[in-house]
Amino acid sequence: MPTPMTFEDLKSATAEGRIDTVLACIVDMQGRLMGKRFVAQHFVDSAWEETHCCDYLLATDLEMATPDGYATTSWEQGYGDYVMKPDLATLRPVPWLEGTAMVLCDILDHHTHEEISVSPRAMLKRQMSRCAAIGLTPITATELEFFLFAKSFEELRKGGYRDMQPISAYNEDYNIFQTTKEEAVLRPVRNHLYAMGVPVEGTKGEAEAGQEELNIRYAEALACADHHTLAKHAVKEIAWQQGHAVTFLPKWDTARVGSSSHVHLSLWKDGENAFFDPDGAHGMSTLMQQFVAGLIAHVPDFTVFLAPYVNSYKRFAKGTFAPTKAVWSVDNRTAAFRLVGEGTKAVRIETRIGGSDMNPYLAISALLAAGLAGVEAGLELPGAHSGDAYDANDAPSIPSTLRGATETLRTSRIMRDELGDDVVDHYVRCAEWEQEEFDRAVTDWEIARGFERA
Repeated sequence: MPTPMTFEDLKSATAEGRIDTVLACIVDMQGRLMGKRFVAQHFVDSAWEETHCCDYLLATDLEMATPDGYATTSWEQGYGDYVMKPDLATLRPVPWLEGTAMVLCDILDHHTHEEISVSPRAMLKRQMSRCAAIGLTPITATELEFFLFAKSFEELRKGGYRDMQPISAYNEDYNIFQTTKEEAVLRPVRNHLYAMGVPVEGTKGEAEAGQEELNIRYAEALACADHHTLAKHAVKEIAWQQGHAVTFLPKWDTARVGSSSHVHLSLWKDGENAFFDPDGAHGMSTLMQQFVAGLIAHVPDFTVFLAPYVNSYKRFAKGTFAPTKAVWSVDNRTAAFRLVGEGTKAVRIETRIGGSDMNPYLAISALLAAGLAGVEAGLELPGAHSGDAYDANDAPSIPSTLRGATETLRTSRIMRDELGDDVVDHYVRCAEWEQEEFDRAVTDWEIARGFERA
């Protein structure tokens, strides 16, 4: 696989005229790329050291509104600057854009040059440091699901997002014929990302009309989150270039299944999977059992980080492959946590709670925080659930609303201890605002239900 560019590669490509534009990007709370386009020569001359952005970029919503209530920045504080510090290890070409390269940036305080604690990349790096302190490396992979539509973003927006038709007419799960029809979008997605240095394994049709899944090879946690974010961005841009729209909204239609983003996770030590013990039950080491016990114990505490919007919770329904119960099971897709690779060196835990709208840095940070808390407390793993987890009436439920999940996070001692009060308060405010905006809205459902009959 092609490797990401070095800074010397960029200098040479700029001098030869092969690269003329560099995208310097941060990752915002919503997991989107935000930043600037630089003339390549200016970037290699000076901007590679640092540039700046408004500090409201870590305190906005999907609409780029500026809610009050954030401690980090506000109108009262004047919305100053953050430093964008390019991480040159993430420098890479953008093959679907002519003459363009991209670099991800860390976000630093303008005065102290310390990382901003609520920055998604900084949050994940702190959890990785906690792992490193006990000799462990988190290895993760995310599955990315989305819907592909026949029309373009512009056409759907002008139509008020009504009468939206997926690109296919029937469930295309693993269907090679139907996905052949979609290769005008998916083939460049695979090939461009691979050329960019993102280790794409493949794509497949998912369990609904027009639903796709993109699989990327596992990596260390920060690289995995970077790959996920780049892939999501690439899918949108490449689909747009081909005249199609995509959505990562978890539940865009009442009658159709939702889109998930499962997270596979294991902890490694000295180049080997520390979750594996050939003598343990199902091949699970004591470390893995304690880690998974931490995940199960703290599901309500971290759900906001895997399901950040009101719409996120519309996925959680019986018989949809989206979980409703906080249980683990062996290779069972009805459970919130699925043991994968039973009895092998590839044993790992798959978290099935997250939707396609999750920010991978926040999700993986929260999972590591909860799992490590289980290890530190020496929690005992409850028995594996067998059968249909949707019918496990005695099992704890995953929060069913953003409002409920937000209130649990607000008072979560474990998340405050593991992530920090400032981080919890920041993302509680983010979730509160999302709920407040929804509560103000009048929905189509309300009008259709009550316009004449109320």
